Amino acid sequence: MEFCKDTSMEMNDGYRIPVVGFGTYAPDTVPKSKCEEAVKVAIEVGYRYIDGAYLYENEEEVGRAIREKIADGTVKREDIFYTGKAMEACKDAGLVKSIGVSNFNRRQLEMILNKPGLKYKPVCNQVECHPYLNQRKLLEFCKSKNIVLVAFSALGSHRDERWVDQSTPLLLEDPILNALAKKYNRSPALVALRYQLQRGVVVLAKSFTREHIEDNFKVFDFQLTEEDMKAIDSLNQNLRYDPYQGCLDHPEYPFADDY
Repeated sequence: MEFCKDTSMEMNDGYRIPVVGFGTYAPDTVPKSKCEEAVKVAIEVGYRYIDGAYLYENEEEVGRAIREKIADGTVKREDIFYTGKAMEACKDAGLVKSIGVSNFNRRQLEMILNKPGLKYKPVCNQVECHPYLNQRKLLEFCKSKNIVLVAFSALGSHRDERWVDQSTPLLLEDPILNALAKKYNRSPALVALRYQLQRGVVVLAKSFTREHIEDNFKVFDFQLTEEDMKAIDSLNQNLRYDPYQGCLDHPEYPFADDY
């Protein structure tokens, strides 16, 4: 069996994005120092895509971790693909190489693509995506426009009570994912991540323990069959763990549309 060894994919601006990234969001109960250590471990393991945001309130710690791994020779700055939440002015100033969007639906993407005098076509759209919300229609649309779909909450979601309904099912306890995990002698998390890679989706995996950080990166040495992929496809419930309830009244709330 041939395995997919490609660890990055080309975006529409010619730059490449690693297909597995490390997420850095953490609830307030997790010390910022823990995030800093996790980022260092992730870089040591082999992650080169680090996903951050001003909203996470840990950019200083993440930056410090990256600088330390550059200083000790583990990586060079050009090896790291870092995602913030930047805008056109930053690209004009040479501060960022590529611009993408997050939580945009099809209609909103078309608004950008059809904008007169569009300066920079978005290279990616980062959205919640996992077997219970497989985003099939949005993925097909993004592919048709040469926009990479990046999946956050690819393993379900954190259980932060501020955002997530505690009655929602735990993805990694799903019987089908666990049966496939047993079949391949892998974790359910790895099966969920591998599913996304074979669909052409870039995934973000997040953990603050070395064991899980290392395990989540072992996604390149096995391959799911077509039957396995169909079985995971069947799990779709259009279940959104993080529906951004506080934004329901916003005129551009993205999740009222079909996709």
